[in-house]
Amino acid sequence: MKSIEFGKLHGLGNDFLVTRMGSNGGPARSLSQLAQDICHPHLGVGADGIMYYLPTVDDAQADFSTLIFNADGSQAEMSGNGVRILAAFLRFQGEHTGEILRIRTVCGIRSLRLIAHVGNVCTFESSMGRPTTDPSKIPCLISPGPAPIVDWPLAVGSEAVRVTVSSMGNPHCSTFWPDVSCAPFEVLGPLLERHSSFPNRTNVEFVQVLDRHRLRVRFWERGVGHTFASGTGSCGASVAAILNNLAESPVMVETELGSLLVRWNPGEELHLTGPAEFICCGRYALKETTEARL
Repeated sequence: MKSIEFGKLHGLGNDFLVTRMGSNGGPARSLSQLAQDICHPHLGVGADGIMYYLPTVDDAQADFSTLIFNADGSQAEMSGNGVRILAAFLRFQGEHTGEILRIRTVCGIRSLRLIAHVGNVCTFESSMGRPTTDPSKIPCLISPGPAPIVDWPLAVGSEAVRVTVSSMGNPHCSTFWPDVSCAPFEVLGPLLERHSSFPNRTNVEFVQVLDRHRLRVRFWERGVGHTFASGTGSCGASVAAILNNLAESPVMVETELGSLLVRWNPGEELHLTGPAEFICCGRYALKETTEARL
């Protein structure tokens, strides 16, 4: 019986599996199928996504590389909680013990600095790059020009929902509500995720402004659905709040199970700080139909 070793960790309830790839990386189709199988909540281990990783060779800029897949098998360009979880896993496994860790993702290198390590929880500050607001680069079909899409009335069925759009390497659509607990989360989340204006689909944030430095956010993630937290979603929500002049840096984002800290001034790189907690490790029996070369 073929099997793979994995670790499971979470960032404020946003849980990921982590496993090391073979040197050939495995075919994308097989990695996608394995993600669906192992992330299934009843027939697999269960998780929002999986991080495949490898140490880099002859790469002076990064220590490790990663491919990220959602629970539905779709590939994600970036995950703020995911890279922090990978960094924590590598530290727990003894594969990296330095203060600074550089991870190459599909959308570029993310540098993580260890803030604290207490028990089975590591806290990192992550450099998340510069947010993208040019619609053509998100991508978003709402407007052809480079100007940011801020407080735009997007037609959703017979109604208009005001949205602010950005990218943290992956697309984000943020909406603002007086009370997120009363927002039509389960209905509007999937409608916005698959809206025709987003050719690659989008992550959706339901944002409540508490004060100039605090937001409360619920997350509908592309390829997953409802998640307890989102790293890039917290970044997207903070960027949207700042662009709408509803908040200013630093921004504390309250998720359902804890808080993440976002620091960003327009035109500069964004930084995200939060925890990653080790849950367990184990072995997963591969299905015969999953021909993943791991």
